[in-house]
Amino acid sequence: METTLNNVNSVSDPRPPVIYRCKKCRRIVATEEHVVPHDRGEGQKCFKWNKRNQDSDADAPECSSIFVEPMKWMQAVEEGCVGDKLQCIGCKARLGSFNWAGMQCNCGTWINPAFQLHKSWIDECRV
Repeated sequence: METTLNNVNSVSDPRPPVIYRCKKCRRIVATEEHVVPHDRGEGQKCFKWNKRNQDSDADAPECSSIFVEPMKWMQAVEEGCVGDKLQCIGCKARLGSFNWAGMQCNCGTWINPAFQLHKSWIDECRV
């Protein structure tokens, strides 16, 4: 009977869970359940004309950031700031930024409120 339950669990969620770690000190900063998904925007058309990349008419690149829910380790959020940098609580590396008024992703979608972690400063690990 026990093997049947294990098989059902593995069939319902075949992907291993994802955790995000600081690249510098390897501290866990978020998990897959904290990520706020967003629909891909229309790329360069979504930006003001003076902020568009004039060289490229191609589709928007893959999102360079993930957006998460506010978490306890985010000290600037706990202090009541409206917008600021997000630093790793372990090594103080800058992982991203936040703004309660929102931010625009590089794909063009506006996220409000925005707690942005740059993929270049975090590692995505499958458990």
